[in-house]
Amino acid sequence: MAAALIGMSQAAVADTKIGFVNSDRVMREAAPAVRAQQRLEKEFEKRDQELQRMARDLKTMQEELERDSTTLAESDRRNKERAMNDLNRDFQRKQREFREDLNQRRNEELASVLDKANRSVKDIAEKENYDIIFQEAVYANPRIDITDKVIKALSDAK
Repeated sequence: MAAALIGMSQAAVADTKIGFVNSDRVMREAAPAVRAQQRLEKEFEKRDQELQRMARDLKTMQEELERDSTTLAESDRRNKERAMNDLNRDFQRKQREFREDLNQRRNEELASVLDKANRSVKDIAEKENYDIIFQEAVYANPRIDITDKVIKALSDAK
């Protein structure tokens, strides 16, 4: 009886179809993920350029202050330091807001891509009779990796 049960479980395992999807690769290479990244870059490009300009201005002010500190009157030096500190505070605030906004938008875009990817994985699993598909694994044999199929399905879906 025990031998029959072992034989049945081996047959069940032999009929099991397993797949693996590399989610990181899908999020880097799939067309919807690439388009989402391009949208984010375009959306935040002006703010990024503004931050870069402010950083250059701060660096210039710092260099001028260091260079001219010995020749400036005390009141002029304090005024320049105050202006530099105000610009630095504004820069830090804008930089923090930029990062928060970018992270929020990136999460929104990636959630949409992830939803599409999960639907593609489910469609592939149903069409090709997979019993289980893993997205996280320490190791997956390349023969069970269906990442390319998922990326292609996402690219074809537009």
